[in-house]
Amino acid sequence: MSVPNHKRRTIVTAGATAVGINLLGSRAALAQNYPNRPITFICPWPAGGTSDATMRVLALVASRELGQTVVVENRAGAAGMIGAKALASAKPDGYTIGQLALSVTRFSQLGTVQIDPLKDFTFLGMASAQTFGVVVQPNSPFKNLQELVAYARANPDKLTYSTSGVAGQTHIGMEEFAQAAGIKLRHVPYKGGAPALQGLLGGQVDMMADSSSWASLVESGKLRLLVTWGAERLTRFKDVPTLKELGYGVINDAPNGVAAPAGLTPEIAKKLARAVEIAVKSDEFKLACDKIDAPVIYMNPEQYRQYFADTYKKETVLIEKLQLKKLLEN
Repeated sequence: MSVPNHKRRTIVTAGATAVGINLLGSRAALAQNYPNRPITFICPWPAGGTSDATMRVLALVASRELGQTVVVENRAGAAGMIGAKALASAKPDGYTIGQLALSVTRFSQLGTVQIDPLKDFTFLGMASAQTFGVVVQPNSPFKNLQELVAYARANPDKLTYSTSGVAGQTHIGMEEFAQAAGIKLRHVPYKGGAPALQGLLGGQVDMMADSSSWASLVESGKLRLLVTWGAERLTRFKDVPTLKELGYGVINDAPNGVAAPAGLTPEIAKKLARAVEIAVKSDEFKLACDKIDAPVIYMNPEQYRQYFADTYKKETVLIEKLQLKKLLEN
């Protein structure tokens, strides 16, 4: 005897409801027991670098809050995009988190990485910014940025600068500065900050734009710092002006935060976000950031995601303005 259609629908609906309840129950149980094994933290930069140092401290403090070891795994390369891709493609179970480079908002639009920055991640909180600056050799004829700008205006395309790569944060910052100053500079991209520094020390370029890898060399007199790119002067280099105060209207500090793959359950995301907040606000993390002149900037998950969305829109305009797609093709 066949069962009437309406009864079949009732049976199916009841079964689906039971499955849904079981799934919700299992998710709640997983969240309650989370974490019960070590967590992997993907750092998209090389081991021993400035970002790596601060992220290891963040991971250590977060591990105490979570009651599990947080193991830092370096997935460096492609201006942070190798790590970003590994993070986006990881299983969304709370056992893989990582530092997210803000430049994914640019590289995703340039087509160099297949990621949707607003759909492929669960944002857990912003942590800190980077400190960028322009340095020259101590025997450089330029004692300050004003002298460099005056020379560049009189000699377009003659001065060269090194960075860690095309379309990276330092390349973008230098091109924004050049446009604001009404000058033309020649970009010499290297495959990383360390080679870019060697290019300057070896006399292959006139100046270098990089994060605070230059700090110890500036302190020892082996390099001269002309300008920094943050909102305020650095405490360690208080005599060096910012691009903003010199009237160029450029602030570039590329804040980074912590994220997980999209699809993370809200309960687990909440636990991780709380651990990130405690770690970022800890004295240990602040001390680690102070060592590399990196300002601590905390944003909660909602604020962090909105910041990413706003930056994505700005990058759309910047890509067109600087014709970055053409530069990548050359």
